[in-house]
Amino acid sequence: MPPPTVADQWLNARRFGVVIDAGSSGSRAQIYSWRDARAVRAEQGQQVYYSLPKVEKGTRDGDGWVSKVEPGISSFAQNPEGIAAYLAPLLDHARSHIPPSLHSETPLFLLATAGMRLLTPEQQATVLEATCHFLKFHSIFRIDDSSPVGPCGSSIRIITGEEEGLFGWIAVNYLMDGFGPHNEDRTTFGFLDMGGASTQIAFEPSEEERKKAQNLIDVRLRLMGGEEIHHQVFVTTWLGYGTNQARERYVGHAINDYEKTRAVSPEGGEIIEDPCLPKDLRLLESPVHTGPSTPHARKPHTLLGTGSFNQCLSRVQPLLNKTAPCPDAPCLFNGVYVPPIDFSASHFIGVSEYWYSSEHVFGLGGAYDFVQFERAAQNFCGNKWDDIMRMHEEAKQRGQLGGDGEVVEGGRIVGLDKWGDKVERSRLEMQCFKAAWLANVLHEGIGMPRIVDPGGNGTTSGEDVNDHAAQKGLGRPKFQSMDSVGDIAISWTLGKMVLEASKEVPPLFNDNPPLVDPLEDISDDDDSPVHPIRPPFHIDFDVIEDHLSAHLPPSLTRHSLGFSFVGFMFYLIIALAFLLIVCRLRYYIRLCFRRLALPSLKRDPDLVTSSMEEGNFLNRNSYPNTPISPRSSTKPSARRWLRSIRRFTSFWHTRPTTLNARSPKPLLRHVQSTPGRMSPIRTQSFPGTQYLGGSTGTSTSTAPSPTTASYDDISLSNLNGDGTGASSLSYSRSRNSSTISLSTLVPRQPLSRTNSALHIPSGGSFWDK
Repeated sequence: MPPPTVADQWLNARRFGVVIDAGSSGSRAQIYSWRDARAVRAEQGQQVYYSLPKVEKGTRDGDGWVSKVEPGISSFAQNPEGIAAYLAPLLDHARSHIPPSLHSETPLFLLATAGMRLLTPEQQATVLEATCHFLKFHSIFRIDDSSPVGPCGSSIRIITGEEEGLFGWIAVNYLMDGFGPHNEDRTTFGFLDMGGASTQIAFEPSEEERKKAQNLIDVRLRLMGGEEIHHQVFVTTWLGYGTNQARERYVGHAINDYEKTRAVSPEGGEIIEDPCLPKDLRLLESPVHTGPSTPHARKPHTLLGTGSFNQCLSRVQPLLNKTAPCPDAPCLFNGVYVPPIDFSASHFIGVSEYWYSSEHVFGLGGAYDFVQFERAAQNFCGNKWDDIMRMHEEAKQRGQLGGDGEVVEGGRIVGLDKWGDKVERSRLEMQCFKAAWLANVLHEGIGMPRIVDPGGNGTTSGEDVNDHAAQKGLGRPKFQSMDSVGDIAISWTLGKMVLEASKEVPPLFNDNPPLVDPLEDISDDDDSPVHPIRPPFHIDFDVIEDHLSAHLPPSLTRHSLGFSFVGFMFYLIIALAFLLIVCRLRYYIRLCFRRLALPSLKRDPDLVTSSMEEGNFLNRNSYPNTPISPRSSTKPSARRWLRSIRRFTSFWHTRPTTLNARSPKPLLRHVQSTPGRMSPIRTQSFPGTQYLGGSTGTSTSTAPSPTTASYDDISLSNLNGDGTGASSLSYSRSRNSSTISLSTLVPRQPLSRTNSALHIPSGGSFWDK
């Protein structure tokens, strides 16, 4: 089917969004649409200011807005290369139903659920990166850039069970008109969802309870007029409390209880009576969750149905684990904190298993009445299994099938899908248990009152409960099981699209913060127990290069070069940055090397002192006549190395300052003299300089002096011995308080070292530390 054209009136100011629900058994792409808020306000005026954008199916006729592929995307954890072929039909479906001119403006989301949560973080990251690579670089749909959330930001990620509950809560209240202007008579609906592995609850506590409640999540939406509405919602998940896992725990407990008083039948098989199975139904079951007490208990056992719904209710109730410790009161069951629920004001909508268990077999979907539900469950469980299967075959012939796996054409069930009788039969086998589990969760777990009408409601049908309650002044029913409202299915994907459509409404004030998903407002430092799932991911240069390939010449592509040009440039930039840092720190690196390579310098204070006074670091090779102690010639011990490192690190804060040789009175450090030691002679050459005097000599003094060291004897000599070469000035450092006098020098030309510098430590020499 070709996409609609721009000339189509239905497309006027229409926006689109695509959500891929990547579940454990398959991925379903759903296309939604809504009209631009500015165009709607211009056409309808202020009457739409206090409503949310109208989100509907993404096709005008309502058909073809959903496409599904199997199996779940989590199955590609070990084969990420197969994700491209797996997602290609979903991407083609979206491209074929959305005008090409709107692709770049259409947000695309792939949000993974239960199946992906079971993978390791590394496997999660691998699947997300492969998914991001395919969707982002094989379409022009609007997908977020890389961020700490994931390789494609918030567009492709794994959502938590709490996020599913929040999005479902938004969808329910959107469809049931639970949002709108604030007034005391309006309350939002609570949301209940039950699957095979977990059950969830999301509701807005009363205003009084919100002041005391913990772990509330702020949900922000923007109405068509630009005004923001805020709701504080509590959401939590009970893992292991879905119907399938509850059944597995039930079987484990039943086998353990039987083993305590085990009796062997004449045929040699173990038979356990099970009131939660239809009468005379036999199932071979193995314990899964509960650890058997004996090796014999680990073997499969046969459960024989007795078909007693009341006994099943009693047997199932302990599975709620209401006696578990409650760290933060109040708790509902299994020690999970939940704020108090005021059922006089709170009304709940149940989806998934709440709808299947009520409608598919009993025909009681919609407004819930416990009296009617209990009566239907008792009748079903009390029937013999052979009679149930006969009624099932007759229903197939009449086209009135119940349970999962239905194939609907034109509103009429015409057959079963490829799972056939296996799915349909399992629904009928587990219907009695699931009905008992659902009733226990509602009444014993959540605490919903069983009898809403004190006078009883034994004559009404499920469809008349709502009207019957209204006639008696009981208000809306406390609980309703639903699958859709109108032609829109209740799904968490709808809630996600309502939030996205709300984000595109222009805010009333420009300084309003942008709208985000509820869990994105929760930082990692918050104490909230609910946090987004953020698996680690690495930089994929091939993905970046694919994005830049349109701007690169063909000779620089990965296929031409045989390697990633983008990756090469990245590592080249890293190398250049490293060299730049090393160049800027070369002074400290050279100083560190010298300190570690020459630790014996500290034991030659006279050499160091004379070197530092002249503004030069000591180089042992320049002084071949300097004696070296025997200890310094050996390899330094580990302790001396540690002392050297400590002295070096302390020098970082006292870097030597530079003094110009032309300074009138350079300050030299004070040096304590050592009696009986000779100062080493330093010779410095000054080319082209003549001076008075003829003999070369040295003058030493052993008298201690606390004053500044100076030069008192100057000897002049001819280095070449013929009187024609460059002359040199030889001087010795004395330990008395005399000063340097250069008045006897008669330079014929300016000294060539007038611009030389003296390097004097500003806070004393670090060599004495």
